Amino acid sequence: MKKETLVLGIETSCDETAVAIIKNGTEIVTNIVSSQIESHKRFGGVVPEIASRHHVEQVTYVLEEALQQAGMTMEDIDCVAVTEGPGLVGALLIGVNAAKALAFAHDKPLVGVHHIAGHIYANRLVKEMRFPLLSLVVSGGHTELVLMKDHGSFEVIGETRDDAAGEAYDKVARTLGLPYPGGPHIDRLAHVGEANLDLPRAWLEEGSYDFSFSGLKSAVINTLHNAKQKGMTIHPQDLAASFQASVIDVLVTKTVKAVKEYGVEQVLLAGGVAANKGLRTALQAAFEGMEAELVIPPLSLCTDNAAMIAAAGTVLFQQGKRGSMDMNAHPGLDIENF
Repeated sequence: MKKETLVLGIETSCDETAVAIIKNGTEIVTNIVSSQIESHKRFGGVVPEIASRHHVEQVTYVLEEALQQAGMTMEDIDCVAVTEGPGLVGALLIGVNAAKALAFAHDKPLVGVHHIAGHIYANRLVKEMRFPLLSLVVSGGHTELVLMKDHGSFEVIGETRDDAAGEAYDKVARTLGLPYPGGPHIDRLAHVGEANLDLPRAWLEEGSYDFSFSGLKSAVINTLHNAKQKGMTIHPQDLAASFQASVIDVLVTKTVKAVKEYGVEQVLLAGGVAANKGLRTALQAAFEGMEAELVIPPLSLCTDNAAMIAAAGTVLFQQGKRGSMDMNAHPGLDIENF
């Protein structure tokens, strides 16, 4: 009798074509990611049409490589999980249709997964979840504080009102003439610079766990322009350090405050910006001596990947949730009503 659950995950929400196989929701069997960064770099950001075309070209190859690397066939797989949303609609459609075709051809159950739920569940591949928990989700399109009281239960207690943190990083990087994606370049510069510029922190109204980074982004641009007009020199590394200090200060302070208010057992860091060394270091320092356990995924599980989709999909599969052959891409999918 088979004791293990094997879920194959497919992720194509943006500019990575990824397929993974996960055992029992916690163990990576194989995790293949084909990145498109080089194709989008010259445009300074992701071009949706180009992303979709790359997914069409790559998804079959990545799928075959994942199965081959695992030494498995579709007969070994119990369920197919796929990112249903949010994301770029054209990119999502490639993954959704590939998953539907695969599930139909091999008579396997199909489950749709929320992309942000996937990022949160990437942490389960590191350490088992303990509820209630709080997840700080920081990516190019999302900055959220998500409270979970059980598997599959998501309550957004704070979210960005304008630019997400990752989006602000990319825009500031572009202002500094740094290549896409800008986050890693800002992070690197920040570690050799000094946070000696007075940049704003958007705390918003009292008691709010929401975020706002649009004003900070504008302040950086204005600081550069004003200095140029006055003939002053601002070192890029100092501007990067000051910008990053402002972002991290708000993220960490609000997370710590929410942990205390909601009395959570565990804090999970999730999303592409979770790879930021400055943020990781600041969170580790903030949670030293605190009762809540801090879990930070390895860099390979911070950016988009299919292992996280299969991990989240395993929970849905075990809860008896199933998708159908009329599943569609939902670029604005809401995690609370998912």
